[in-house]
Amino acid sequence: MNHYFALVQKDADSAFGVIFPDLPGCFSAVDDAGDVVPQAVDALALWFEDQDIVAPSSLDDIRARYADELAEGAYLVSVPHIRNGGKTKRVNLTMEQSMLDAIDTAARQQGITRSAFVAQAARLVIEQRV
Repeated sequence: MNHYFALVQKDADSAFGVIFPDLPGCFSAVDDAGDVVPQAVDALALWFEDQDIVAPSSLDDIRARYADELAEGAYLVSVPHIRNGGKTKRVNLTMEQSMLDAIDTAARQQGITRSAFVAQAARLVIEQRV
């Protein structure tokens, strides 16, 4: 899985703007800092639907290219490219019965399957490990 660096900027009276230096036209904007990475993950997935895979630049290269913006308060986040593959695969997982019961209860409350719940939980953890 590739990770791409996103440059995040925010003016006092604006949303957080997110651009990907390696991916022209790939951007996002969010009002809450906690939504930067999840929305950036979605932006990456959408951008790559119509584009070929691009090798990500190094952190040093991005820092050098955006030194002025970083000095003015912008910051970088590493965003995983999680492909929207559409293809599913059956897997076998092992866990404590009490955890399985908790997953089933939470999935039922959300009106989704156990598999969908586990996939969503995994995605959230992957998105937040930046």
